[in-house]
Amino acid sequence: MFLKLKMGLMSQFVVKRMCSSLVEKSLVSSLYQRVLSTFPDGIQMALAYGSGVYQQEGHVDMSKNMLDFIFVVDNPLPWHRQNIRMNPKHYSFLKFFGPKHVTRVQDKFSAGIYFNTLVPFEERVIKYGVISTDRLVTDLLDWDTLYVSGRLHKPVKLLFYPKNASLLSAMQINLQSAVHAALLMLPEFFSEEDLYVAITGLSYNGDFRMTVGEDKKKITNIVKPNIEYFRRLYETILDNEEHIYWHKSKGNFEQYPNYISQYHHLSLLPKNVQTHLVEMRSHGGSSPDLEEVLRVFAHDRNCDEHVAKIIANIVWWSSVFQSVKSVFTAGVMKSFRYSGKKLRKMFKSQSK
Repeated sequence: MFLKLKMGLMSQFVVKRMCSSLVEKSLVSSLYQRVLSTFPDGIQMALAYGSGVYQQEGHVDMSKNMLDFIFVVDNPLPWHRQNIRMNPKHYSFLKFFGPKHVTRVQDKFSAGIYFNTLVPFEERVIKYGVISTDRLVTDLLDWDTLYVSGRLHKPVKLLFYPKNASLLSAMQINLQSAVHAALLMLPEFFSEEDLYVAITGLSYNGDFRMTVGEDKKKITNIVKPNIEYFRRLYETILDNEEHIYWHKSKGNFEQYPNYISQYHHLSLLPKNVQTHLVEMRSHGGSSPDLEEVLRVFAHDRNCDEHVAKIIANIVWWSSVFQSVKSVFTAGVMKSFRYSGKKLRKMFKSQSK
């Protein structure tokens, strides 16, 4: 746990420098500024992500893609109260039950995020999710759902930079956790693209929507055009990871998966993954000591499969419950329209 402790003690300057790789250095475009201006104050962090923000293979004209946003707020109740007044058409029938009910649906079900989708904005369509700062920090550190933390494994465009030190630190630890999980699943020799595909796959493998409704090539479509952005995101972490050797000029990595390296990576996985490893060893009996369990798995030649199965299971449950939740937060008609678009993308990809 030394590395996590070290991260917690890092200076604010270093944390901000590391997180700054999440955002391009250019000024936020006027389009994003106009989007943000239509929402209430109180957003602690705003980010844009997805195929409307970063180029993906198979998407020739990004301007035709929906713009996806996540807004992080300290207190969702007053924010939703004001947003319902300002933007009532964004919400489904749930708005008629009041902001308290909307906030309860956000907090109590699934990943703690409330999405409004298929919202017209000028000549574009947007979707935005609202999550509390505390809930996001928990997911970043523990991977209790991997729903939002998984999105932050990939390049995103920060539109409103967070000032909360705990959130900044949690964002960096989330990236480190992704590296450790991916390295457990990769062979002795692998390319830079292989690494980013493995990292991106953490939040997609297990998602039931990858079976019905998503482009089967989605992971590689995300990674291939954005190697440079992934490198910005992970370069400092990879430079300081002592259990790999990075041949930068060749774009290749080398590691030697043994007991020592596997224990190192296992000990730095998020709490929820480690808890499931303990449960896997307990067999319904008394829970063994975490350190003992990690040492057992470090010697296990199928360690990578166990970790991958646990992470996929976390993703599966959160994706199922969030999809059910979206029927209520988006409304039936919008849910059908949104699902229809996803299915058309999937069939288009399969026909190629």
